Amino acid sequence: MSLTLETIVSLAKRRGFVFQSSEIYGGLNGCWDYGPLGVELLNNIKREWWQAMTFREDIEGIDAAILMHPKVWEASGHVANFTDPMVDCKECKARFRADQLEDAMCGNPAYKGRKAIKCQQEGKFTEPRQFNLMFKTFIGPVEEDAAVVYLRPETAQGIFVNFLNVLNSSRQKIPFGIAQIGKAFRNEINTKNFLFRTREFEQMEMQYFVRPGEDMKWFEYWKEERMKWFIELGLNKDKLRFSPHPEDKLAHYARAAVDIEYEFPFGWGEIEGIHNRTNFDLTQHTEYSGKALDYYDDETKEKYIPYIIETSAGASRSFMTFLIDAYHEEEVRGEKRVVLKLHPKLAPIKVGIFPLVNRDGMPEIARKITEDLRKDFRVFYDDKGAVGRRYRRQDEVGTPYCVTVDSQTLEDQTVTIRERDSMEQIRIHMDKISEFLKEKLNQ
Repeated sequence: MSLTLETIVSLAKRRGFVFQSSEIYGGLNGCWDYGPLGVELLNNIKREWWQAMTFREDIEGIDAAILMHPKVWEASGHVANFTDPMVDCKECKARFRADQLEDAMCGNPAYKGRKAIKCQQEGKFTEPRQFNLMFKTFIGPVEEDAAVVYLRPETAQGIFVNFLNVLNSSRQKIPFGIAQIGKAFRNEINTKNFLFRTREFEQMEMQYFVRPGEDMKWFEYWKEERMKWFIELGLNKDKLRFSPHPEDKLAHYARAAVDIEYEFPFGWGEIEGIHNRTNFDLTQHTEYSGKALDYYDDETKEKYIPYIIETSAGASRSFMTFLIDAYHEEEVRGEKRVVLKLHPKLAPIKVGIFPLVNRDGMPEIARKITEDLRKDFRVFYDDKGAVGRRYRRQDEVGTPYCVTVDSQTLEDQTVTIRERDSMEQIRIHMDKISEFLKEKLNQ
C-alpha cells in the first residue's frame, strides 16, 4: 500500500478527526479544527506526554501566558532574527520562501495545486526580503509602538522567565526540568502538508536545567528517552531516525542538536527536536531584565547559570504522525478493511457496544453495559446497520475492542468481545467486561 497524504486528510474529515478552520467561509489557510475524535486523540497524546514528563520527581509543570512582555522577544533574539527570506511572483502575486522555491505552488487560481515552475523559469520574482514570523498585536485601546506585543512563536521563553519562580516555589535542585504544553503561533509564508506546517499549533516542551559540564550527558539521556516514548506508543521504529544538526548549521545558542524524524508520505520530517541550548537563554534574560537568573549549589558552594537541554515536540505534528503510522489497509474476505492500529492509550474510543439486533431486549442490555463502562472508558454505542459494518466503522477510527450483545447473552449473560487488530473474538460474562478492558488497556 502506497499511502498518500490525501488519503489521511480525507479520513480525518470524514470521521471527525480534523476539519479545515472556518470551512463554510472557504477556510483559513494554515489553520485547522479538531473534531470529536480528533480532540480525543490530541488530548490522549498530550496526556501521555505530560505523564511521561511530570510523573517523576525532577520535573515540574507550568502554563505560561501566550502574551508576554515584548522585551522577552528582544532578549531571545526573535525580534531581530526570527525571519525567513520572502519573494513575490510578479505575475501570480503569490508569496514564497526564497529558500524553498523548489516546493513552491503557483498562486494563480487557474493553476491550483501545480508547482510554480513557470514563475521560476521566467524569473518573475522580486528580490528576497526578510519577513518576521511573529504575529504582532497591541495591548490597550491605542495601536502604537509602545503597545506592541506578540503572540508567542514558541512556549520555551515562558519557561525561561519563570526559572526562579519555579525553582524557589518547588524547592527543586539541579538537575531538574520544567514542562509545558501550550499554543504557539508563526506567520508562516507558506503552510504545507496538512498539520505538518501550520500557523497555529501546540507545543509540548520541556527544559531541563543542568550543571555546566554535565550537559552532554543529559543531552544523550533525553535524546534516547524521547525516541523511546514514540516507539512505546506504537510508532514503527523503522520509520524513525535521529538526524543530528551539522556543526556549521547549529543555531547560534546551541552546542548540539538532533531531530527525531519520521518518514511521512512526502519524505522525512522532524517530529521533535532535542537541543543543548547552553546557558544562552538565562544569560540573555539576565542581561535584558537586570534580574540574576543563576543557581547556588548548596553542596559545592558554587554559583552558576545552568545549561539547558530542551525537548520540543509539536502536539499537532505528533497527532499527524500517529494517525499516519496507524493507518492500514488490508483485504478481508474479498473486501477492503481500513483500520487505525492506534496504541490503546491513544485511541479516541476505547470500546464500541452493539446489540446484534434491535429487539428481544438486546438494546436494553447493550445500553446498560454502555452506561456501566462509560464510568471508566470513552465508549460508543451503535445499533445501526449490519454488525460487520459497525465493526468496520470502529476499525476505521482505531477502537481497540467491540462488545456485541446477541441471543446467547439472553441465555447465559455472556457477550462477544472482538479485538481490533486480530479480529479474534472471545466470550466473557457481562460482569467481567470492565475488568477485562482495564487489563487489556492498561488502565
